Amino acid sequence: MSNGTDAPVWRLRHRGEPAGEIRVDDLDFPWMYGRFTPLPGFAAVAPLFAEDLALVEADDDFDGDAWEAVHERLDEHLTLVSPSGEPVAAFILHVDGERAWFRYIG
Repeated sequence: MSNGTDAPVWRLRHRGEPAGEIRVDDLDFPWMYGRFTPLPGFAAVAPLFAEDLALVEADDDFDGDAWEAVHERLDEHLTLVSPSGEPVAAFILHVDGERAWFRYIG
């Protein structure tokens, strides 16, 4: 997959405000991976993404209930918009610095 400027760009919105862009550069169905660029709306949800990442990386001590609670809070405030401009119905998104990976349901 291309990692140049022609790579698909997915947009993250926080309550209507631009929160980030993901330039997809790798696929491992059903996951997409890409370079994440935070935008002004990201600051409001950055702590939730940090919490999400800590929970996901806690291999032996994964707390599914805690992760679902974080995911629900993210889902309440965020919209993921496809390169065609259409928001997706549901998604799981992880952000780690300049990298993001996600999967979605139409």
